[in-house]
Amino acid sequence: MPYADLDGVRIHYTLEGRVDGPVLAFSHSLGADLKMWDQLVPAFSDKYRVLRYDMRGHGQSSTPAGPYTMADLGNDFRALLDHLDIPSVRFCGLSIGGAIGIWLGINTGQQIGKLVLANTAAKIGTEETWNDRIHKVRAKGTASIASTQVGRWFTPEYTQQQPAMIDRMIATLSSTSAEGYVGCCVALRDMDFLAELPLVRPPTMVISGRFDPVAPPSDGHTLEKNIPGARYVELPSSHLSAVEKPAEFAAALLSFIS
Repeated sequence: MPYADLDGVRIHYTLEGRVDGPVLAFSHSLGADLKMWDQLVPAFSDKYRVLRYDMRGHGQSSTPAGPYTMADLGNDFRALLDHLDIPSVRFCGLSIGGAIGIWLGINTGQQIGKLVLANTAAKIGTEETWNDRIHKVRAKGTASIASTQVGRWFTPEYTQQQPAMIDRMIATLSSTSAEGYVGCCVALRDMDFLAELPLVRPPTMVISGRFDPVAPPSDGHTLEKNIPGARYVELPSSHLSAVEKPAEFAAALLSFIS
């Protein structure tokens, strides 16, 4: 499996699809890994070079000592592009992956050709809720919160119909490094991009889940209204819209990046 040894972190990634195609990069949610995007890859691999990666503290990437900042997470991605000699990408991030996308949109020049921000917000949660989760994970590990958090990722209907996927996502979150998870929680707790949204430069599409309790449609509309020229799409899903509604998500993404 391919790894990139960057400055202070080892990033696990996959690069597949059309060798000479434009690069489409995916960034996963908190407590997930690059396999979160498995259902979407076939929709793009005939036309695009698809880049997925495990962010620091997740999956098979290393876990540097925390806490982390959004700049740390954004710079990991930029360093990965430099390592792979990729000059520009279309970037799609969901949840914390979308927050990384916001940071990239503000701080990165030509490397981000188009930007898709899914199920994310300029400010997610409150300091109190993040501190409560950080305290619990530090004390009892990620397995202690896995069932509760995954229960917020999907609608009850999807949870009932797709028990194998639910079990897989619970297992992924349960196996996530507690230190890496907490490090990313701190990055999310401390971020607030609202005042900087007008500085996002790439053409942007915002995707919200109609039933998302983590980053509800009101957060998506805030991004849409404050990012110049942003487009808004709403799917009948909860938080992990790319997993719950992969066909609809892929169709919206393809129409935008094409």
